[in-house]
Amino acid sequence: MEWITSLLVQLAVLVLGGFAVGRILGIRLSWGRWLVSLVVGVTAGGTIAFEFADRKIQDIDPWLVFGASLLATMVVAADPFGLLGPPGRLPHAVTGILRIPRLVRNARRGAGRGRRYAQVVAIAARHGLIDRSGAAGSGNALQPTADTDRPRGRRLGRPLKASLEEAGGAFVKLGQILSTRPDLLPTEVTIELSRLQDDVASEPRRDVDALLAEELGSAPEQVFAEFDPNPIAAASIAQVHKARLASGEPVAVKVQRPGVRPIVERDLDIARRLAVAIEARTEWGGDIGVVDLADGFAEALLEELDFTVEARNTTTCRSALQDGSIVRIPAVHESLSTSRVLVLEWMEGVPLRDAGPLVARHGLDRTELARGLLRAILHQIVAQGVFHADPHPGNVFVRADGTLALIDLGSVGRLDTLQQSALLRIVVAMSRRDPRQMRDALLDVAQARSGADEDQLERALGQFLVHRLGEGMTPDTKLFADLMALMLDFGLTFPPMVGGVFRALVTLDGTLTQLDPGFNIIDESTGVAGEWIGNAVVPETLREALADQAISLFPVLRRLPRRIDRIASAAEKGAFTIGVRLFADERDVKVVSRLVNRGLVAFIAASLGLISVQLLQGPGTAALDPLEGLGYLGLGASVLLFLRVLVATVGVDK
Repeated sequence: MEWITSLLVQLAVLVLGGFAVGRILGIRLSWGRWLVSLVVGVTAGGTIAFEFADRKIQDIDPWLVFGASLLATMVVAADPFGLLGPPGRLPHAVTGILRIPRLVRNARRGAGRGRRYAQVVAIAARHGLIDRSGAAGSGNALQPTADTDRPRGRRLGRPLKASLEEAGGAFVKLGQILSTRPDLLPTEVTIELSRLQDDVASEPRRDVDALLAEELGSAPEQVFAEFDPNPIAAASIAQVHKARLASGEPVAVKVQRPGVRPIVERDLDIARRLAVAIEARTEWGGDIGVVDLADGFAEALLEELDFTVEARNTTTCRSALQDGSIVRIPAVHESLSTSRVLVLEWMEGVPLRDAGPLVARHGLDRTELARGLLRAILHQIVAQGVFHADPHPGNVFVRADGTLALIDLGSVGRLDTLQQSALLRIVVAMSRRDPRQMRDALLDVAQARSGADEDQLERALGQFLVHRLGEGMTPDTKLFADLMALMLDFGLTFPPMVGGVFRALVTLDGTLTQLDPGFNIIDESTGVAGEWIGNAVVPETLREALADQAISLFPVLRRLPRRIDRIASAAEKGAFTIGVRLFADERDVKVVSRLVNRGLVAFIAASLGLISVQLLQGPGTAALDPLEGLGYLGLGASVLLFLRVLVATVGVDK
């Protein structure tokens, strides 16, 4: 019975040693994975020892059982072939099998997602974006290109627009957001995508009434004195009805489509899967960061499903309107608004695209209307930080009293103070034809994907300003696209929100041109920016700025004499030293740490291998000598450690 006792002792040692396996291999083991590794390892070790003992149980060497079992446990825990998957997947899988109803629901959802995926791929293939095998048909046209490559962009833009429009749902929204990224897509593509329409059939009356009753706690006829069942506008996310409160005040009721959230989430999941495939299979997909784009799009669209966000945006923009502005933003009836219902003040007026007769009838000044709208949007961008991201003619109403109504703030952009200041300086630099100031402002908001030569960038901007804003030239919004292309050539790209500013200005330019065909947005913007900067440097403002700076510098000035005295005393005593912190950048620390760790593990593996070879060179005997067993164990551990270093060096992701 001695061999049984010995085996039990070795098993106990293995159980305790199993906890160290994860630390040795540099991985985190869950209980499930540790248990599977231990069972398989002990079984393999016992089998090896049984074979070495010529299948005689009484001749089994406990040391061989221990060494072989430990090595086998480490191999299984390392999972070189990915059989166990991520830590803990096996126990979770067993638990999932026991939850049959959830599996059935997931299977149904997966089937629905698969059908939708096949539908989207078929639409893309029908429009020539991909071939029937799933290969990209015009994929290379999605690469960021200079504006000179218009034919290729046009060939891609039209079928892409048609595909997204036919797919509907979240894909229309995806196209609208992609149209705001001229820094990533050819100009012709973004122009085509900006024409995407989101008009769909309205929801049945009974479904709308049921949702209103659920959100407001009562049927529509009990909440509103009047409620028009026919929507005045319908899109993929929501539709808008006209109603009247008990007080007699007319209101616009925006109602989210019943059941739209799971549909949007399904489409977002498909969009992300497509993004992952594109990024993995194409070089340009990784350069652009298609997955990050898809994640940002999903975040924005899910936020759009929450009408409380739009209510907050509307209230913020309304409260920040300048005194004397001709732009009006509807008030929110917060007591009647929820996450799926938004009740707004009714803004009587005519959409800009149909406002010609009203403007002529009331003798409205088109130039003043355009200038007032531009001032309002620029104020939102550079002063408020929250701006209307889609000021197209359908979102601007002309009113008989000579004011404009700005509606639908579900899609807004947000800028921080640094971005606001930089954008204002970009406009001023354009007006002054100052490439240095423009370079500094651009670098304050641009993201560098590779090192950029600032001097060369300044020279390129100088040439850009000469060719696009020279004397006698008429600037237009196309210069934004050219600026994007220039920045891309230097490995720089704008954050999505900054790109959204340029897209909003391009959209606004079309709106202003429709309102006043002779209106020039660039000249007017530089004039407004210069006026604001001039107002910011009047004596009163300068005194306030100096007072603010003095307050912030006062604590530093108080400590300065004491610190100068300490430095002088140390220098006089010969004790003045300078401390330099090596590897201050955390990335450098990580790189050096990885190299040192790998070198140390490789050294240990080599030493262990040499020692093991020496142990195996002893005199051979019929039975396995304990030292020989340790030699085999050490040699196996040495090989395993070398494999670990090799895997870490080549970057294999387990």
